[in-house]
Amino acid sequence: MITKDSSLESLLKSYANEFHQVVKFNTSTEKLVALDFTENNVELNRINIKDVKEFSNYVFETLQRKAAKFGFGGYNELRVLYSRSNLFNGSLTEKENLISNEEPRRLHIGIDIWGAEGTEIYAPLGGTVHSFAFNNYFGDYGVTIILKHQVEAITFFTLYGHLSLRDIEDLKEGQELNRGEIFAHFGRSEENGHWPPHLHFQIVEDMGNYKGDYPGVCKFSEREEYLKNSPDPDIILKMRKFITE
Repeated sequence: MITKDSSLESLLKSYANEFHQVVKFNTSTEKLVALDFTENNVELNRINIKDVKEFSNYVFETLQRKAAKFGFGGYNELRVLYSRSNLFNGSLTEKENLISNEEPRRLHIGIDIWGAEGTEIYAPLGGTVHSFAFNNYFGDYGVTIILKHQVEAITFFTLYGHLSLRDIEDLKEGQELNRGEIFAHFGRSEENGHWPPHLHFQIVEDMGNYKGDYPGVCKFSEREEYLKNSPDPDIILKMRKFITE
């Protein structure tokens, strides 16, 4: 029996066995590895993370070397990765960054699943399309879809970033999606914000006034506020426990 709770995180945990896989992953035959994008990963010093091709080669050579289908991780992770884009530095121009003392955004508040371009994405539970957008700036989400869900009396949202342009060609706000329905795909770098193909998946309790977008990276000083509004996405994904070395 499900116990009602005002906490979104507690409620989702009580429904943990009800969610459909967001990406197809066979826990018996396929491998999942953690990808570390903090300063602890010295391998990042050997590549130019601003070069999409070089960065992509690093990601997929790592997956190939470890015989893994997906790379995984990032929630509540302080990443050096975001120095690759002015989007996370408080300003969109290099000149303004040089004279600004604004704290950069470096804390990742979603989970990334790194994998092959075109990988299918499934709705973890039924809902409607809240909004979508093509956030076409270097380092941004690229194609983004946000779904709205209700469990018992609680409304919340799931965000999917770095998708394919074809996924929003015929999409409409308010459109209904069924649990387990394929509605999106990992996009190529030209349409996913200039990243190696992957999915940024995030739970959002309160969208505020955002449409087609919501921060997936915050300032460290805002950590508590953002983590409270975006609880650990692995509550839905249920993948972290399958990570292998």
